[in-house]
Parts: sequence; C-alpha cells; structure tokens
Amino acid sequence: MPLLNPTQPSCYIGLTQWQHSAWQETVLARRRHQHILNAYSRHFSSVEGNSTFYGLPKVGTVKQWKKEAADNFHFCFKFPQLITHDRQLQHSPKETTEFLNRISILESKLGLLCIQLPESFNYQNLGSLSNFLDTLPHSFEYAVEVRNLCFFNKGKEEKELNQILSKHAVNRISFDTRPLFANTANDIASLKAQKHKPKVPVHALTTGNSPMVRFISAQDWQSSIAYLEPWINKAVSWISEGKTPYFFFHTPDNAEAPELARFFVQLLEQKIPGCCIFKPWIDSEKQSALF
Repeated sequence: MPLLNPTQPSCYIGLTQWQHSAWQETVLARRRHQHILNAYSRHFSSVEGNSTFYGLPKVGTVKQWKKEAADNFHFCFKFPQLITHDRQLQHSPKETTEFLNRISILESKLGLLCIQLPESFNYQNLGSLSNFLDTLPHSFEYAVEVRNLCFFNKGKEEKELNQILSKHAVNRISFDTRPLFANTANDIASLKAQKHKPKVPVHALTTGNSPMVRFISAQDWQSSIAYLEPWINKAVSWISEGKTPYFFFHTPDNAEAPELARFFVQLLEQKIPGCCIFKPWIDSEKQSALF
C-alpha cells in the first residue's frame, strides 16, 4: 500500500488515565507547579474519562481541565452509570441533560461521549437505545460499547444494533481484549484485569465518522504485538476513508501503557507519516544524560 499524506494529523491517541506513578520520569516529567494533565496532554491527544461514570465533576474541575489540556486535546467521557447501567437508558432525561451541560464546558476539547452498556443490556433493550439516541442533541459526537454476546453473533441482533448506530452516525466501540485473555501470566494485575474486562469477539465496524478502539495487552505488552499489528491496516483504511479514529491503550496495571501506545504510533506512522496527534517523550535515561 502506498504511503498516504494527510493534510493534517487525523488519529487521536490516548490512555485510560492521565496520571500514574510509573510515568513520573517519562510522560509526566514536568516543572514543579505544572499541572499533571498539562504534562500528559503534551504527548497524548485524548484520554478515556472514566470519572464521569461514577459521578459528575464539579464545574470548577471541568474548567480546570479545559484550561490545562493542550489545544488539540479531546476528552472522551463516559455517560454516568446511573443512566447506562442502573436505568439502562430509560427515565433519565434530567440526568442526561445535567451530564451534557456539565461536560459541554470543555467546548472544542470534547471528543466522543461514550455510552458503555452492561452485559445485561441485550436484544430486548435495543428499543431503549434507539429512543435514547433519538433524544440526544446533534452537537455532540457519541460512541457505544456493547458487551452482551448476542451483539457479536453476526445475526439479526447485531445487524439491528449496527443499523441503529448507523442511522444516528454513532460510533461502535471495539474493545480488543484478546491479548489479555490469551495471556497465561498469573500476576495479580493480569488476573484482576481478566476478572473485570469483557471477553468478547472483535468486530471492527464503522457506524460513525470516529471509530474508537480500546486495546488491552498482556502485562508484557511486547508479547501482544501480533494482536496489535492488524489494527495498523485498519487505521490506515479508516484514515484513507476520511475518518478520524481514536485509539486507547491499556496494560493490566497501565504502567507500560504509554510504551505500548508509542510503539503503535511508530508502526502507523511508517504507513502514514504524521497522521497521529501524538508527541513522544524523552526517555528518563536520555533525559538524565542531557543534564
């Protein structure tokens, strides 16, 4: 495949969090009073915002996030679990409005709003999803993650789901946990991740303009490269179609998630130079040598 030359970077790269004790001398190396989010956003262009799943942040907190994040940064926040899990997308107009109003403070720094549905959300609930999407304002961009296996059977259940998402131009999230479950390691972090992450097939479908991929490797992320490499060609295909993909990278304890993300960027930019909104950091060994 020939190299493509996009006029501007078009692939967002992020992690599941913007701070970790293991990143202090690499991704988060910073001046004494520099905000940790400001340091993270120097390198990564997005983040999975899990905090909103548990409750709404204060107005002042959201304003601080907006101030500290880089200009080209996009937050991807989850809808609160009260809406998605407890009420399964029903009877929550007030809570939905409150969430959207609070998060809209971010303005141009707002990326995908993620509707993560529980395993119990099945084919019988599709009407609720369709109705919920009908009520959402078009001024935001959304993505949906399903976990019930009926939506991975390539039958009528999955077809109807994809039709609903395509009708609303809502992105279907791909969560690739294959390398995690293929891993035979029995360390605490891996076992915990295997307990809490869904074991579902990977269906890399596009139902919107911004496909989103969540990739979780084995603890030794280099052993998962065979699972990572096919996503390079998929990203190239999406970008060539004019889409704007989001890729988020996890490891069981996330200590080396930045390294996994950096490796992916290196591979992808061999195909499409400069396509990723990402800036590598100076490794701690090299940084020490500078001083």
